[in-house]
Amino acid sequence: MLSKKDIDMLSPLVWAYMGDAVYEQYVREHIIMQKMSKNGALHKKAIKYVSANNQLKILKYIEEFLTEDELEIIKRGRNSNPHSHAKNADIVNYKWATGFEALIGYLYLTGNKKRLTQIIDYCFSYIDKMDNKN
Repeated sequence: MLSKKDIDMLSPLVWAYMGDAVYEQYVREHIIMQKMSKNGALHKKAIKYVSANNQLKILKYIEEFLTEDELEIIKRGRNSNPHSHAKNADIVNYKWATGFEALIGYLYLTGNKKRLTQIIDYCFSYIDKMDNKN
């Protein structure tokens, strides 16, 4: 188990690496709970949550809900220098998505599950609300 000091010393890209996996698991569980069963439909729905472009929209929506420390984590993730970027997003959106995933990863690594769950639930409510409008 890493100490908070050790976690703080990790690269924001490491936080984002973990955050990508953690967020993906939350997304898959959320979609399954909606009783979707066709693989193609599952994937199409998941994209609404995990695409870099939608993660930027999510960030804009939840920004006022975040603490200064959380915004700083996002900023550090956004300002990191990823060696690649998503094929379906421009580099700016990809960097913001990296910041989002860095926050998710940081909260997970530091064991702040309560806050992690609050933020993810807030994200899901936004996407689900947008989904119901269409």
